[in-house]
Amino acid sequence: MENSDWGKLVDKLTKESILRSPQVIKAMRALPRAKFLPENMQAYSAVDTPLPIGFGQTASAPHMVSIMNEALQLEVGHKVLEVGAGCGWHAATIAEIVAPGGAPSSERGHVYTVEIVQELADFARKNTLKAGYGDRVTITCGDGSLGLPEKAPYDRIIVTAAAPDIPKPLLEQLKSNGIILIPVGNASLFQNLIRITKMDGDNVKQENLGGVAFVPLTGRHGHVL
Repeated sequence: MENSDWGKLVDKLTKESILRSPQVIKAMRALPRAKFLPENMQAYSAVDTPLPIGFGQTASAPHMVSIMNEALQLEVGHKVLEVGAGCGWHAATIAEIVAPGGAPSSERGHVYTVEIVQELADFARKNTLKAGYGDRVTITCGDGSLGLPEKAPYDRIIVTAAAPDIPKPLLEQLKSNGIILIPVGNASLFQNLIRITKMDGDNVKQENLGGVAFVPLTGRHGHVL
């Protein structure tokens, strides 16, 4: 029943054109959220709402993960930085797109994700290993608002918590023609989803993709230190 409910949700998001591209749809079908949730939340995995995962954090609503993955314009081979691993589910959906199982290992991309809460980093690592993505997702505990400079530059950077502004270290770690997707605004769950495309030199293209509601980013460039 659980997988059937998840399939119905993916069908609904596709019918509503929230899910559009074949690779993003395939990734969502392949990765039911229940596999990554705390046991007491698994029964609600196909409800299209954020779900608590402990430590004041949430697993994003399926429609929001769909919107963000579509907006990232992901391709096979991309190296992606995620700020805020949470339970590991969003990182795994990205890895399924940039490093699909059928692709030769030499052509696969990789997802690096930074989680500031040690317990959640451990939980995300356990979940991604169990789901079979341990070779495609690397989880680090640290301040993701500083990025992960040792693995830079990145084709794509996604931030899954709301920042007061675009963290400068993330822009510096983005490749030319790369994309950052980040909620920007106040810490009270009302922000705008901003897409930044890095052009030549210091030039950037900024797009407002609409209102969103995320927990606040923690760390040096976040709302909470």
